Amino acid sequence: MKPRHFISLLDLTGDELRQLIHRAITLKHVRDHHYQPLKGQVLGMIFEKSSTRTRVSFETGMAHFGGHALFLSPRDTQLGRGEPISDSAKVISRMVDCVMLRTHEHETVTKFAENSRVPVINGLTDREHPCQLLADMQTYFEHRGDIAGKTVAWIGDGNNMCHSYIHAAMVLGFTLHIAAPAGYLPDAGIVEQGADHVRFFDSAHLAAQGADLVVTDVWASMGQEAEQALREEAFKEYQVNAQVMAAAKPDALFMHCLPAHRGEEVSAEVIDGGQSVVFDEAENRLHAQKALLELLLCGDAKISLLND
Repeated sequence: MKPRHFISLLDLTGDELRQLIHRAITLKHVRDHHYQPLKGQVLGMIFEKSSTRTRVSFETGMAHFGGHALFLSPRDTQLGRGEPISDSAKVISRMVDCVMLRTHEHETVTKFAENSRVPVINGLTDREHPCQLLADMQTYFEHRGDIAGKTVAWIGDGNNMCHSYIHAAMVLGFTLHIAAPAGYLPDAGIVEQGADHVRFFDSAHLAAQGADLVVTDVWASMGQEAEQALREEAFKEYQVNAQVMAAAKPDALFMHCLPAHRGEEVSAEVIDGGQSVVFDEAENRLHAQKALLELLLCGDAKISLLND
C-alpha cells in the first residue's frame, strides 16, 4: 500500500483538516506521558534550509510520542554530493518510518515522495509551507472558532506562505484578500486554483478592511538577502501597522510565521500588541505537527486516553 504524504494543504479535505486541528488542540491541553504511539519509530529530517521552529517542533513532537528524530543536512550526507533524489529516497525510506524535508525546490519533495516507502512531509519549499498553515489555522480556531466564511488579509510578498493561505481558503472556505506589489504576486496557477476564494487589492489598507485575520511575512526570505534593498523599496507601502489593523474588524487577529523584522513588514506596536497571537502560532507548530504525525503514521488506530 502506498504511504500517505503531506506535500500540500490540498492533501487534506476540509473535514480532515478540521479533525486534525481539533486533535492538535486536544494534544496541546491534555499531555498523556504514557501515550507513545510512535515508540521505536524514527523521523528522518532533511534540512537544506536553516530552521528554528520546524526543527524544534518536529524533534520535540517525536520525543513526546516516544519516537526519535534524525537530523540530516546536505553537508553531512550524499544529498550534498549529487546523489539523485530518487536514490536517496529509496535508501532513506528503507531505514526510517517518516521523512520531513525543508528544502528549496518543491520538486525535491515531490520526487522524494514518489520514490519513498514511507510518508513524506513538506516542512517548507519555495512554493508552499503547509505545516505553518496547520499551526495558523489551529491558532485561529482556538481564539475565534471555525474560520469558514471569514475574511483573511494577506499583506506582502506572494510567496510560499501566501500560496498555502490560498490553499487553506479553498479547503476551509474563507475569503483571502491579497495586497502585494507588482512583480511580487503569487503564482498565477495557484491563484487560478483558488479563484473563487481570492481577491486582490491595491493597498494594504483596502485588503485589511473588514478582515478577521491579518497576516504578513518578511519582505526578503532566506536566499533573497541580495534583494533586500530592492524589496524594501517595493514593499514600503505594505507594512502592517496600527492604521492597517484599524481597517480590520475590532477583534481581528494578527499572525506572522516568524522570524519577524519589526519596523519592516510589521510595526512593533502590532506584533507586540494585544491583537497579535504570533507566539501561540509558533507554539502550535508542535501540537499541529504531532497531530499530523499521528494521522500519517497511526491513521485511525489511535489508542490514546486523549480521545475519551
